[in-house]
Amino acid sequence: MDTTTPAAGDTAAASDATAAATATAATDPITAEIIRACLVSITDEMKTNLMRTAYNLIIYEAQDFTVGLFDANGDTISVGLGLPMFVGGLSDAIKAKIAFYGPDGIKPGDILLTNDAYIMGSHLNHMIFTLPVFHEGRLVAFAASMAHWLDVGGLLGGTTTDIFAEGLQIPIVKLFKEGVQDDELTRLIATNVRFPDLAMGDLRAQVAAIRTGESRMRALLERYGADTVQAGITGLFDHSEELARQAVRAIPDGDYRAEAYMDDDGVHTGTPVPIRVRVVVDGDRMTIDLSEMSPQVAGYFNSGATAGRSAAQVAFTCLTSPDRRPINTGAVRPLEVVLPPGTVVSATKPAAMRWWMTYPMTVVDCVFKALADVLPDGVVAGHYADLGMTMSYGVDEATGRFFQFLGGPQGGGWGATSRADGQSATICINDGDTHNAPAEVIESKYPMVTVEEYGLREDSGGPGRHRGGLGTRMRVRMHTAARLDSWIERTSCAPWGLAGGRPGLPNGIHIERADGEPVTFPNGKVGRAEINAGDCHVVELGGGGGYGDPYERPAGRVLADVRAGYVSVASAREAYGVVVVVEEDGDSVSFRLDEPGTALLRQR
Repeated sequence: MDTTTPAAGDTAAASDATAAATATAATDPITAEIIRACLVSITDEMKTNLMRTAYNLIIYEAQDFTVGLFDANGDTISVGLGLPMFVGGLSDAIKAKIAFYGPDGIKPGDILLTNDAYIMGSHLNHMIFTLPVFHEGRLVAFAASMAHWLDVGGLLGGTTTDIFAEGLQIPIVKLFKEGVQDDELTRLIATNVRFPDLAMGDLRAQVAAIRTGESRMRALLERYGADTVQAGITGLFDHSEELARQAVRAIPDGDYRAEAYMDDDGVHTGTPVPIRVRVVVDGDRMTIDLSEMSPQVAGYFNSGATAGRSAAQVAFTCLTSPDRRPINTGAVRPLEVVLPPGTVVSATKPAAMRWWMTYPMTVVDCVFKALADVLPDGVVAGHYADLGMTMSYGVDEATGRFFQFLGGPQGGGWGATSRADGQSATICINDGDTHNAPAEVIESKYPMVTVEEYGLREDSGGPGRHRGGLGTRMRVRMHTAARLDSWIERTSCAPWGLAGGRPGLPNGIHIERADGEPVTFPNGKVGRAEINAGDCHVVELGGGGGYGDPYERPAGRVLADVRAGYVSVASAREAYGVVVVVEEDGDSVSFRLDEPGTALLRQR
């Protein structure tokens, strides 16, 4: 055995040869697949750790957050399944942090924080924590987390008209400097929120999540080497891009347009806000042009340019790469987004951004609507496009403590397709993998409320050969005096049907007083409404649009819908031309199809 120590030059040569051989291994499909699966596993573990350690119900139950890994340029490598709209916000925030500090200004152990609404495109409640990943002294990646904090100060309830009323604004800062936490900055944040215990718990949870990502990414780099991992990521980007291009090539070239509208901006009641989308398909490239969107509005429904681009990317990904993981930058390379500043989805400071999410949802719906004629098997009819969120707040008379209860997100109906009925009670498209909180959890955390009803809303799905999914109805009773806010939209622009399908019911909210008196809000906006002990607020979310002629739906399927409580007897007759006979025998009720009556009615 030769035990001679190699010379320095020989060692360097051997190292270079090893690196070259290792990088070549990334072309091996087995190695590439292992790296891909590891990236997915890392972000899944980051997500699990954040859920396990967060203090805030909207994080650990509703899962209003996203975690991810990004390369040294800030491009998306992999994200944990979460909110699709957050992916662009995370990437843009990291790129802004790199530009602010410069590559040499970011050190190992630094944790960078911001909630700048105009960088990430959304409201101030979203805190973005970023931790660099170094390997052998070189910055190679970032681990990041974006999550919704319950409160960030600012005006409680009512309508905001600028960002300064909406809470604490945190520019790009280093919360940790080379592993050491800045206690003064931490105290500044804690002092400016109403629930500092929750906020600091969520801060620690987000830090734990990104440290998990950093640790696992470093282990991957140490196992395979930076060159091999980078080659695997590059191959992943290129593969995702090619698959997306193939999907775009299958769409006929053309210039397609669609539009819808929102109820109003919360300030100018009853003045619709137009949503206009243009889609251009040219070979293997798609352009989504949002330049004809409404200018930014006075109320709090604006979102930043990152959100506008993210909405376009959500629609594009649904059309081209709906099931592929990890979600990464390569999958949207064939997409160009035209988005000038100053629209409702590219608002500039000091536009109010509190309820940033709603308008981009209808952007996604309109992209599908624009392509419906040329891609009939690849799109869905309109969906309810809202979160169904409410906020109740006040001083609990039983404990004397201030509380703030966020109701939602609540499920609604998705549109039908050319092949199937729409999904019922499902979270809106831009919110992805978020969940509603179980009633039992809500009541254990907020004993001042009782969830009296949470079920499907009969007749809310749009009639069609394939029926739209059903929305939900949620009734919450308050046991203490409180104030109520809601930001519900699309109360007049119902989810549209396609190919002859009819629209689903729109969204709505009302109050039922303890004495039975109803209080309605025709445009869905509620600002600081008084709730007395014993009163209920009721949120009714819309269904999805139907697909195809309702008279082509088999009568037996309509009968099954009536038996399940999805469609009423009256709607079966009016919308589908199906006659259902109700038979009562004591306490039991049954439903029978009147075949001759149905045939006669459908002939007419």
